[in-house]
Amino acid sequence: MRMYWKERSKGLDLTLLTDDGEEINLGGVRSMKRGIQAIAATRGYEPGRSVKGLGSLDEGKEFVLQFQPWREYVPDDLEVEAEIVKAE
Repeated sequence: MRMYWKERSKGLDLTLLTDDGEEINLGGVRSMKRGIQAIAATRGYEPGRSVKGLGSLDEGKEFVLQFQPWREYVPDDLEVEAEIVKAE
């Protein structure tokens, strides 16, 4: 299991790579005209898991991580890899 930030257009996605090779999007941070927005993925509807108007991508990353969205897929505490994976 790996968890890392992956480059996307206008921002980053928090990605979980399972042992089977499946990539699961756990959330993301985007740089928009009106500031930074972030969302932590969930299987249900939880409007508190998204925010707009943040000051930096790092604030957005911290916002996503506070929800520990990987817990919906694995019970373990995972660490995010330091290196950002380039988009393919």
